[in-house]
Amino acid sequence: MRAIDLFSGPGGLSLGLKRAGFSVIANVELNKDAMATYVSHDVTSEHYNQDIQSVSFTRYRGKVDLLAGGPPCQPFSIGGLRKSSSDSRDMIPEYIRCLREVQPAAFIMENVPGLTLKRTRPYFEWALAQLAACGYFINWALLSASDYGVPQKRKRLFVLGCKHKTLRFPAPTHGLEAGVPHVTAFSVLGVDPIGDAPNSSVFFAKSPDTRPSPYAGHVFNGGGRPLDPNGPCHTILASSGGNKTHWIDTLNIVPEYHAHLMAGGAPRAGVVPGARRLSVEECALIQTFPEGFCFSGTRSAQYKQVGDAVPPDLAFAIAGAVHSQLAGHTTPKLIDPHFETPITQGELLLCHGM
Repeated sequence: MRAIDLFSGPGGLSLGLKRAGFSVIANVELNKDAMATYVSHDVTSEHYNQDIQSVSFTRYRGKVDLLAGGPPCQPFSIGGLRKSSSDSRDMIPEYIRCLREVQPAAFIMENVPGLTLKRTRPYFEWALAQLAACGYFINWALLSASDYGVPQKRKRLFVLGCKHKTLRFPAPTHGLEAGVPHVTAFSVLGVDPIGDAPNSSVFFAKSPDTRPSPYAGHVFNGGGRPLDPNGPCHTILASSGGNKTHWIDTLNIVPEYHAHLMAGGAPRAGVVPGARRLSVEECALIQTFPEGFCFSGTRSAQYKQVGDAVPPDLAFAIAGAVHSQLAGHTTPKLIDPHFETPITQGELLLCHGM
């Protein structure tokens, strides 16, 4: 089966698609560094390093089984202004245009959970209706990467569409429901540093905001969080490279300081002893990129590529379920969809997941 990867970044989604059995014949990515990374591991497909609005996809009509991709998430992220369709970076209409031009058997669209929340929910529902109007049964779900073997608590929205049936999502392979412990970040990284850590110190927060877990809340400066030695880490951010880079507590300061604060102790000041920020290579491993995978561009450009990418292992889980259903093969356990009120386009049904 052949696929196209839109807004491909460095190729996290494509890596999962290929492992699942798809042949990626083309990708579109505007960022030159991300495209250079993509080309370094894929020299056979057609590469469009340009604005997607300038690309016609009519030549692929009838030649592609799957359209995949994650339009830029900034218009919908809770960390931004969430201007939705009024944000010039909103490329969901372009994704819909490409789908209409290519008319593949199925599609996968990825984005942030913020798209489903109250402020942008009307736009999300409009997008679902437009996708369905292209001739597809629609199913969507909010999935956590940690439930599919990724050592990271990264939640993302996925929308699936198919011409002839409602595609279902793969059931979790890790966590309470699966009966298999989540993969920890430390089990992937090991004990020795990998790559060069950024020169950004970690400071005690002036006004710490504690949570029951020592590894939650805002006890230290910036958006970077200490890694929990017994579980997945927080979401790897595209803005990593400075104080938003997660870090390793090499001297076991975090649990001791948390207990100190919970007992009513006064906040400390200054640099946290033994705190080491994660390198690009370590962030990439937590994202489940293959060991030794190289990213192009400056260090900040590399961090951005890693943080923006779909984790390859998560992509593989979803793409594998889609590939099996399209091929009519016996599939691993799937999540049953929950159907809502039918929409107006003939027999197409709009449904959503968890």
